[in-house]
Amino acid sequence: MLTVSRSVYPSLLAELDRPEVSILLGPRQVGKTHLLGALRLAASERGLRTHAYNLEIPHDLIAFNKPPEAVFDLLTRDVDAVFIDEFHYLANASRIFKAVYDSGRRVKIYASGSSALEMHKHLKESLAGRRLVTRIAPLNCDEARAGGIGLDALLRWGGLPGLLRETDSAAKERLLADIVETYIQKDVKSLVREENIRAFNHLLLLLAESQGSLISENGLAKEVGLTARTINQHLSILEKTYVCRILPSYARGLAGELKKSKKAYLFDLGVRNAMLRDFSAPDARADRGALRETFAFLEIDRRLRPNMELRFWRDVTGREVDFVVLKDRRPLPVEVKSSLVRPETPPAVRTFLKAYRDAPEAIVLCDGFEGDGEAEGRPVRFRPLTALGSELDRLGY
Repeated sequence: MLTVSRSVYPSLLAELDRPEVSILLGPRQVGKTHLLGALRLAASERGLRTHAYNLEIPHDLIAFNKPPEAVFDLLTRDVDAVFIDEFHYLANASRIFKAVYDSGRRVKIYASGSSALEMHKHLKESLAGRRLVTRIAPLNCDEARAGGIGLDALLRWGGLPGLLRETDSAAKERLLADIVETYIQKDVKSLVREENIRAFNHLLLLLAESQGSLISENGLAKEVGLTARTINQHLSILEKTYVCRILPSYARGLAGELKKSKKAYLFDLGVRNAMLRDFSAPDARADRGALRETFAFLEIDRRLRPNMELRFWRDVTGREVDFVVLKDRRPLPVEVKSSLVRPETPPAVRTFLKAYRDAPEAIVLCDGFEGDGEAEGRPVRFRPLTALGSELDRLGY
């Protein structure tokens, strides 16, 4: 059923044998519904009795518009595995899921949500020890390659799985434009005051334009015409709906480090390009450096585990390392370069290695050559952008 192999699928399938509620979170169009369908097919092939519901379909939602006791009965009678798409429309979802788990009945629940704030309210309620949460992202580099998508196509169109069905550029542009419009009209309009919708759209455009650059609420507020407090609220909405990720700076108190700076990255390059209305070839664009930096961010971000963090580093002189990947608080600097004339360690990376002696090595992602160097007594790996995943695998990240 899966048209392209998703790296999260094996672990999700293994959860079929666990009693916890498996929750798939992520923005629209990243493949959550397709994953639920594939998991249901696998469960049926094992001989399990399954039911599936999509709560954006009125008929299915009506079936759940009942007292909690009736919903509990619906989820546990004559069924072994239940698959619920857009579960945030279910009132008291976490309490009902908790009741199913605590009842001891061998019913497996998979539930997905398209990153609405109501879903996060559900998850704040007590499902501790009773849930397994997986964040679903667009296709990563390896998944895209398996689907016949190369680096240039990823930088241009992004990694939303639905693009695999489209064969021409016009169809891809329409799909991405529709996704942007759907998000604004369907998922955000109810979360933003009506009079702020236009300003919110302006904010999204500014974030797309400034991707990878330093941002501040005060600066954005002046551009958009809202208060800094409202900008902060809008950024919070974008983060909690997985549409935008705020990247903080890294510092341990070293003099001259920028300690409260931040950047923002949208969740998919195709969506960003749709907001900018620019689908030109990556190498012909003035923002080709930002495209490659965002690609690296998305590859790293999807790998983060509870003992990991992602930051960037910058000092007051403007020296900057694009990413600092922290695992058990040990920093790994990762720098992205559109091109390098020769395999020479960038000055900012050398400065970082000198300041942070516990950094095991550095990775410099560049086009044109591949090899190993040395700086401050540690290895510096020069690799193509598409090798980032294998390098992180090698290091256990």
